Amino acid sequence: MKKEEINIRDPYVLVHDNKYYMYGTRAATCWGKADGFDVYVSEDLEEWSGPVEIFKRPEGFWADQNFWAPECIFYAGSFYLITTFGNGSRKGIQILKAYQPEGPFVPLTEDVVTPKDWTCIDGTVYMDSQGTPYLIFSHSFEDVPDGDMCMIELSRDLTRAVGDPAVLFSAKDAPWTKPVPFAKEEFHMDGDVYFTDGPTVYTTGDHRLIVIWSSWGDHGYSVGMAVSDSGDIKGPWRHLEKPLFPENGGHGMMFTDLHGEARYVLHYPNDFYKERPHFYRLKEAGDGLELE
Repeated sequence: MKKEEINIRDPYVLVHDNKYYMYGTRAATCWGKADGFDVYVSEDLEEWSGPVEIFKRPEGFWADQNFWAPECIFYAGSFYLITTFGNGSRKGIQILKAYQPEGPFVPLTEDVVTPKDWTCIDGTVYMDSQGTPYLIFSHSFEDVPDGDMCMIELSRDLTRAVGDPAVLFSAKDAPWTKPVPFAKEEFHMDGDVYFTDGPTVYTTGDHRLIVIWSSWGDHGYSVGMAVSDSGDIKGPWRHLEKPLFPENGGHGMMFTDLHGEARYVLHYPNDFYKERPHFYRLKEAGDGLELE
């Protein structure tokens, strides 16, 4: 099928063995009951086979909704799926494991690796120069109306968190973000409510780190950037003023294609049942990045 026929949110591309494996949130079950994840496979980013179901909710599994933002990494000879799950009373990030990119994936741990008393979504794994894995994730607005992007170190086998989480930055402090206009109507929250989601990390040629992330801007769902000039994932972080993608699309990720070019994929538009993966070339420009 053509990429324009794929209705997913939060696309994530793994490049492995000269193929592209694209994972994402099933758009049809994004906001209600959910029971699985899929993968699509391509050799050119245009024509895709699938979907192939890679995870099916087992009987008695603790989560039955918020099956969001699966990210697949190849690490230590296996494939790991970093996922968001929820059950109506809590959301957290759990890691699944498989021996093929098409699955089947099974839970690596019985529960989430994020703090159990936090509402957490949209995890991505970053490996530092020493090979230490860190989980970067959103501490969701239900807990933190300022919209915090957080980080916690993981054990080398990805089974547990090490130490305490730390805040990298908050959506409220970014110059391009706006409070969610429907916070009162949809979430019954008073006052200004900001959110972060969809983090992905880019390393520049001069060894700075850029977290590309999504929030609400002047024209709806948007993508912006935060920079660690030290090149350390712990920061300090500063926000760039200009959004990377300013209108009605977001939750993307960065990957290097089979020709060695940096790419960024996101879902657009951010409208129910219309979400499609859109691919862009990603280049360094000025203090940050640009899409082309």
